[in-house]
Amino acid sequence: MRNIVTLKNNREFGKVYNQKESFANKYLVMYLSANNLDCSRIGISVSKKVGNSVVRHRITRLIRESYRLNKDKLKKGYDMVIVARVNAKDKSYKEIESAFMHLAKLHHIIEQ
Repeated sequence: MRNIVTLKNNREFGKVYNQKESFANKYLVMYLSANNLDCSRIGISVSKKVGNSVVRHRITRLIRESYRLNKDKLKKGYDMVIVARVNAKDKSYKEIESAFMHLAKLHHIIEQ
């Protein structure tokens, strides 16, 4: 059973985008919004510009795994949307995870 709570529909993604609170690096863009829940939810967006479906799904899996392995280090109660940039196309898991954690640090959602 999956233990990751995700954003499901366009309205939920739109709420996060409308907060306009985002940071970016070479590989990812992270939008963040408080959700007043006891858990955090994640949404992942990978455009067709990044590559074909195999490439897009691989990047999605890497981002989801980065979140899954580090979610205990992150503060709860946030909706986040991660958008992959074209540069993320051929990157390894470690590079994607590093980019994810860098953005979490910029948003101040890493617990000490």
